[in-house]
Amino acid sequence: MAQYSHLSDPDPELPTIPRTAGPITAGMPKLELYKTRLPADSMYTLENHTISVEDGEICVRTVSPMPTADESSDFPVLVFFHGGGWVVGSIDSRDLDLRILSVELRLAIVNVGYRLAPEHPFPAGLNDCYTALKWTVENSHKIGGDVEKGFIVCGASAGANLAAAVTHRSLKDPFFKDRRITGNVLQIPVLVHPAAYPPQYASELLSYKQNKDAPILSKALMDVFYDCLAGPPADPELSPLLADHNGLPPTHLQICGLDPMRDEGLLYERLLREQGILTRLDIYPGVPHGFSSMLPEMMATKKWNADLREGLKWVLATV
Repeated sequence: MAQYSHLSDPDPELPTIPRTAGPITAGMPKLELYKTRLPADSMYTLENHTISVEDGEICVRTVSPMPTADESSDFPVLVFFHGGGWVVGSIDSRDLDLRILSVELRLAIVNVGYRLAPEHPFPAGLNDCYTALKWTVENSHKIGGDVEKGFIVCGASAGANLAAAVTHRSLKDPFFKDRRITGNVLQIPVLVHPAAYPPQYASELLSYKQNKDAPILSKALMDVFYDCLAGPPADPELSPLLADHNGLPPTHLQICGLDPMRDEGLLYERLLREQGILTRLDIYPGVPHGFSSMLPEMMATKKWNADLREGLKWVLATV
């Protein structure tokens, strides 16, 4: 949006980041940064599961806190989809973060290893995520979860695109009638293909060009990801901003000012809010897409991590 162009002014703490770094580097956890933060193995259970999908199998990894003496054995459920432009990334990308979140916030987390493009073009990855969502409902008590206590769908970047898309799809599916998703958490989301910008909002969707040379994720790299995905730009399952938002759950968004996808995230939040959907919006001026993984010592990263926790608590409080 034009009024948000100032958000592209670089954060003074932002160092020089090679434009070739890309989300592959940004998405890889740095083990040494986690050694003092990871909970002891005795504080959670971790298990990999193989589930059948159309024409294949995928792996989902579950992590659940060990209940204390005064806790129920079933916790609210969070389903997570990793980022990487639908092309790279895996369940290892945010594995350590999710272990920490599970123990800190007492969540049963399902980390989905959906199949990647270009070998598996649209909508294969989306369908995998939807199958994993149903698997979660059917198996929640086996993994220490209870969707009636909270059923959050969360994703980062392309994973946030998938999180939004499966949530929209679930609204029309009788399977979810009595076990609805209770919240979305969308981190640096991808919400509309640039070739499908609605004409009435074209003057508001400026960041894809304004931030075309941004570090970590540039317009050129994002164009490659879209080409690999090979989906129809105007399909609401690829561009959730174009979908009917009626009935969506409370939604928390984290948006970066120096991100090519900044304005679509801001517009999506406004459209939801205008339709009566509860929203929570956190904006990080002057930092690029994926900065928090590469720059853990920045004040903006510390705020990002704190906001994620507060956003999850906010979503859970609406159940």
